[in-house]
Amino acid sequence: MTSKRITGLDVSRYISSFHTASRHRGMEFEVGDDFDEYINITKIIVGKAPTYPNFRPDCSWLESGRAFWIVGRDRSGQVAHVQALRMDDLRSTNLAEHLESLKGCYAHPKSMTSSDSSCACHAPAARQIAGIVVYHGDLWLRDDFRGQGFPSALAGIAFGLAWAKWSPDFIYALVPGWIIEKGVAEQYGYLNREPRGSVLRLSNLGIEDDDWLIWLTKNELSGLIRRTLNADEYI
Repeated sequence: MTSKRITGLDVSRYISSFHTASRHRGMEFEVGDDFDEYINITKIIVGKAPTYPNFRPDCSWLESGRAFWIVGRDRSGQVAHVQALRMDDLRSTNLAEHLESLKGCYAHPKSMTSSDSSCACHAPAARQIAGIVVYHGDLWLRDDFRGQGFPSALAGIAFGLAWAKWSPDFIYALVPGWIIEKGVAEQYGYLNREPRGSVLRLSNLGIEDDDWLIWLTKNELSGLIRRTLNADEYI
């Protein structure tokens, strides 16, 4: 299978494998693209930081076909996990310019931010990340579901759906240093990382971040799908 092109059936099997594993561990998923609904779900989650403007419909373009969210619920129907993804067409620019313009956060940065809002991207690779690019963020997993091997399953479902919808050139996330230090980025399947990917200041929201950039290329994601489908437990 390693020499074959990834097909829609392959991606369906890839998603299904992680969905089945997660159901066995007590989590069911809902996928949607109404971000008003998503914000109504996430704003009442105890222990989750507020959703950033990237996935707030009052701040960003999140129309159907460009973004989606995933919500995981336990057997009693309570929210145990959330994450969201959005696609940006960066064929005429690159990720560093996209982030520094604040268009990663706002549809109209000049009119929607305070005068001291800024973002600096010092990760060299961000200048090479371009094309159809997917941002993967707002990840949260409830404490009682941690330590059970969920990160690979949660990312696998997200990656598979992103591939099926957009076949992106890159998928990336922006994460705090502890995600790198504890090896969580690797658990999610990200193969590349650079520090200072987003030094973000949104003073009106009390946001001051210095996040790492982690990412996968299309070829790397293709390889990840193939390896998963070739693993004995998914045959």
